[in-house]
Amino acid sequence: MTPAGRFAPSPSGELHVGNLRTAILAWLFARSTGRQFLMRVEDLDRARAGAEAEQLRDLTAIGVGWDGDVVRQTDRGPRYADAISRLSAKGLTYECFCTRREIQEAPSAPHAPQGAYPGTCRGLTAAERDLKRAVRPAAIRLRSAVTEATVHDVLHGSYTGVVDDFVLRRNDGVTAYNLAVVVDDAEQGIDQVVRGDDLLPSTPRQAYLASLLNMPSPEYAHVPLVLNADGARLAKRDGAVTLADLALAGVTADRVRDALLGSLGLPAGPLDQVLAVFDPAALPREPWVWRGVALPGA
Repeated sequence: MTPAGRFAPSPSGELHVGNLRTAILAWLFARSTGRQFLMRVEDLDRARAGAEAEQLRDLTAIGVGWDGDVVRQTDRGPRYADAISRLSAKGLTYECFCTRREIQEAPSAPHAPQGAYPGTCRGLTAAERDLKRAVRPAAIRLRSAVTEATVHDVLHGSYTGVVDDFVLRRNDGVTAYNLAVVVDDAEQGIDQVVRGDDLLPSTPRQAYLASLLNMPSPEYAHVPLVLNADGARLAKRDGAVTLADLALAGVTADRVRDALLGSLGLPAGPLDQVLAVFDPAALPREPWVWRGVALPGA
């Protein structure tokens, strides 16, 4: 299988400039290392009608192309079910009936990392599970044998994070992100993952899960986010931050692309002309504050 990188947006709405900046970086990382670049729509949750088409349109507009067909997670349910079945056959899963509130209010397990699931349902008997199953459906959790794991990141170096009994399938039957992303990356031959550094804390869980499934872990590069003028993570509520809104203000997709490249210390596009000077080691390590793209003469 040809090595590949990827971009995997959730179709909850239009991409904002922070998303587009990460997509550009993922594309540059992959293409500069001779990898394919794949597009995966992570539509297991929060999908909005028409959002996928808008996102793919905007990515094309800034020059981010991809190889092959777009893959959608909603088409991959049997693969996720198979992975959970394999883990269950090894005794590595259990049913959990806890509500979010119950988890928040439960005392932490001794020596458990802060924020880890306390293991409330880990030792339930068959009779106790039967009683709880009559009240609410169960989520499926991983029965982890470790409390932390270490991964290597191209930009962050060695990173150690929490690994707890995290959810593999929610009680509404939807596959959890941590399982889906591991199965998808391995089966698509994705050996390089470039994404926002807000996802770095979940990466040790994913690497540990991949090891249990005998799947390879990709090379990771978690890139800095784009912030608003107040120093908070950029969101669509921050005004003209999507290509459509910026176009209404007279700002073209090419100018947005070039502003994003400039924020990375890179020359103006098109993107294929930037590949020759792209150097991951020279990328900024701090978040970038979006202050818009000035109009000519402004």
